[in-house]
Amino acid sequence: MLPDDLTRSSKSSYLPQSMNQGYTEILNNPLVCAELKQAWEDSQPGVTGGHEEGGFILKDSAGNLSVVRWSVGNQNSIVLPAHPKCKIGEGAIVASFHTHPNTGGDYLQEPSETDKRAVRDDPDLKGASYIGEFVISQAKIYLIAPNGQVSEISDTSIILG
Repeated sequence: MLPDDLTRSSKSSYLPQSMNQGYTEILNNPLVCAELKQAWEDSQPGVTGGHEEGGFILKDSAGNLSVVRWSVGNQNSIVLPAHPKCKIGEGAIVASFHTHPNTGGDYLQEPSETDKRAVRDDPDLKGASYIGEFVISQAKIYLIAPNGQVSEISDTSIILG
Protein backbone atom coordinates (compact mmCIF):
# COMPACT_ATOMS: atom_id res chain seq x y z
CA MET A 1 0.00 0.00 0.00
CA LEU A 2 1.22 3.48 -0.85
CA PRO A 3 1.69 6.17 1.78
CA ASP A 4 -1.18 8.67 2.00
CA ASP A 5 0.95 11.50 0.63
CA LEU A 6 1.53 9.74 -2.68
CA THR A 7 -0.64 9.99 -5.74
CA ARG A 8 -0.67 7.94 -8.91
CA SER A 9 -0.51 9.90 -12.12
CA SER A 10 -1.87 8.82 -15.48
CA LYS A 11 1.68 7.87 -16.42
CA SER A 12 1.90 5.26 -13.61
CA SER A 13 4.57 7.05 -11.58
CA TYR A 14 4.08 7.68 -7.88
CA LEU A 15 5.06 11.12 -6.65
CA PRO A 16 4.38 13.06 -3.45
CA GLN A 17 1.45 15.44 -3.90
CA SER A 18 3.52 18.29 -2.48
CA MET A 19 6.24 17.83 -5.10
CA ASN A 20 7.12 20.87 -7.18
CA GLN A 21 5.43 20.90 -10.60
CA GLY A 22 8.84 20.86 -12.32
CA TYR A 23 9.84 17.60 -10.66
CA THR A 24 6.46 16.08 -11.43
CA GLU A 25 6.61 16.98 -15.11
CA ILE A 26 10.11 15.57 -15.44
CA LEU A 27 9.69 12.40 -13.37
CA ASN A 28 6.28 11.57 -14.86
CA ASN A 29 7.68 11.73 -18.40
CA PRO A 30 7.99 8.13 -19.69
CA LEU A 31 11.01 8.91 -21.89
CA VAL A 32 12.88 10.57 -19.03
CA CYS A 33 12.07 7.74 -16.61
CA ALA A 34 13.21 5.15 -19.16
CA GLU A 35 16.49 7.04 -19.62
CA LEU A 36 17.04 7.36 -15.86
CA LYS A 37 16.38 3.65 -15.41
CA GLN A 38 18.74 2.81 -18.27
CA ALA A 39 21.46 5.00 -16.75
CA TRP A 40 21.00 3.20 -13.42
CA GLU A 41 21.28 -0.21 -15.09
CA ASP A 42 24.25 0.89 -17.23
CA SER A 43 26.08 1.99 -14.07
CA GLN A 44 26.30 -1.68 -12.97
CA PRO A 45 25.08 -1.10 -9.40
CA GLY A 46 26.39 -3.30 -6.62
CA VAL A 47 28.92 -3.61 -3.82
CA THR A 48 31.85 -3.38 -6.27
CA GLY A 49 32.44 -2.64 -9.93
CA GLY A 50 29.92 0.13 -10.50
CA HIS A 51 30.62 3.40 -12.29
CA GLU A 52 28.70 6.66 -12.44
CA GLU A 53 26.44 7.47 -15.37
CA GLY A 54 24.67 10.76 -15.93
CA GLY A 55 23.14 13.23 -18.31
CA PHE A 56 21.16 16.37 -18.99
CA ILE A 57 17.37 16.55 -19.27
CA LEU A 58 16.49 19.12 -21.94
CA LYS A 59 13.33 20.96 -22.93
CA ASP A 60 12.90 22.26 -26.46
CA SER A 61 10.92 25.32 -27.55
CA ALA A 62 7.81 23.16 -28.02
CA GLY A 63 8.03 21.91 -24.43
CA ASN A 64 9.25 18.40 -25.30
CA LEU A 65 11.69 16.72 -22.92
CA SER A 66 14.72 14.73 -24.05
CA VAL A 67 17.84 13.29 -22.45
CA VAL A 68 21.48 13.67 -23.48
CA ARG A 69 23.78 11.22 -21.72
CA TRP A 70 27.30 12.08 -20.58
CA SER A 71 30.42 9.99 -21.13
CA VAL A 72 30.80 7.08 -18.70
CA GLY A 73 32.21 8.07 -15.32
CA ASN A 74 34.43 6.34 -12.78
CA GLN A 75 33.57 4.55 -9.53
CA ASN A 76 32.75 7.76 -7.69
CA SER A 77 32.98 10.61 -10.19
CA ILE A 78 31.78 11.75 -13.59
CA VAL A 79 32.75 14.64 -15.87
CA LEU A 80 30.09 16.88 -17.39
CA PRO A 81 30.43 18.01 -20.99
CA ALA A 82 30.37 21.72 -21.79
CA HIS A 83 26.94 23.27 -21.19
CA PRO A 84 27.29 27.03 -21.73
CA LYS A 85 24.38 29.18 -20.57
CA CYS A 86 22.51 26.07 -19.31
CA LYS A 87 21.89 24.85 -22.86
CA ILE A 88 22.85 21.99 -25.14
CA GLY A 89 22.30 23.16 -28.68
CA GLU A 90 18.86 24.79 -28.69
CA GLY A 91 17.62 22.74 -25.72
CA ALA A 92 17.38 24.35 -22.28
CA ILE A 93 18.79 22.18 -19.50
CA VAL A 94 15.94 21.71 -17.00
CA ALA A 95 17.74 19.13 -14.86
CA SER A 96 20.83 16.99 -14.71
CA PHE A 97 21.31 13.57 -13.14
CA HIS A 98 23.94 11.06 -12.14
CA THR A 99 24.02 7.69 -10.44
CA HIS A 100 25.57 6.53 -7.18
CA PRO A 101 25.76 2.81 -8.07
CA ASN A 102 28.29 1.59 -5.52
CA THR A 103 26.43 0.19 -2.53
CA GLY A 104 29.49 -0.84 -0.48
CA GLY A 105 30.20 0.80 2.87
CA ASP A 106 32.96 3.00 1.41
CA TYR A 107 30.51 4.87 -0.83
CA LEU A 108 27.83 7.47 -0.11
CA GLN A 109 24.37 6.85 -1.47
CA GLU A 110 23.21 10.40 -0.84
CA PRO A 111 24.78 13.38 -2.64
CA SER A 112 28.31 14.15 -1.45
CA GLU A 113 29.61 17.58 -0.50
CA THR A 114 31.44 17.55 -3.85
CA ASP A 115 28.15 16.88 -5.65
CA LYS A 116 26.46 19.77 -3.83
CA ARG A 117 29.31 22.19 -4.54
CA ALA A 118 29.47 21.14 -8.20
CA VAL A 119 25.81 22.07 -8.73
CA ARG A 120 25.88 25.17 -6.53
CA ASP A 121 29.09 26.60 -7.98
CA ASP A 122 28.53 25.85 -11.68
CA PRO A 123 27.68 29.19 -13.34
CA ASP A 124 26.34 27.35 -16.39
CA LEU A 125 23.70 25.53 -14.32
CA LYS A 126 21.79 28.68 -13.43
CA GLY A 127 19.23 28.82 -16.24
CA ALA A 128 15.73 30.01 -15.35
CA SER A 129 14.27 26.55 -16.03
CA TYR A 130 16.97 24.52 -14.23
CA ILE A 131 15.60 22.77 -11.14
CA GLY A 132 18.76 20.89 -10.12
CA GLU A 133 20.51 17.55 -10.31
CA PHE A 134 18.89 14.21 -9.50
CA VAL A 135 21.17 11.71 -7.77
CA ILE A 136 19.96 8.15 -8.25
CA SER A 137 20.99 5.62 -5.61
CA GLN A 138 19.80 2.09 -4.98
CA ALA A 139 17.24 3.15 -2.38
CA LYS A 140 16.47 6.83 -2.99
CA ILE A 141 16.41 9.58 -5.59
CA TYR A 142 17.66 12.93 -4.31
CA LEU A 143 17.57 16.39 -5.86
CA ILE A 144 20.37 18.91 -5.44
CA ALA A 145 18.82 22.35 -5.97
CA PRO A 146 20.82 25.06 -7.77
CA ASN A 147 21.71 26.53 -4.35
CA GLY A 148 23.24 23.20 -3.24
CA GLN A 149 20.40 22.18 -0.89
CA VAL A 150 19.42 18.50 -1.04
CA SER A 151 15.91 17.05 -0.96
CA GLU A 152 14.97 13.39 -0.83
CA ILE A 153 12.47 12.97 -3.68
CA SER A 154 11.28 9.38 -3.36
CA ASP A 155 12.26 5.73 -3.31
CA THR A 156 14.09 4.76 -6.48
CA SER A 157 11.81 1.77 -6.99
CA ILE A 158 8.71 3.99 -6.90
CA ILE A 159 10.04 6.37 -9.56
CA LEU A 160 11.91 3.94 -11.82
CA GLY A 161 9.81 0.84 -11.21
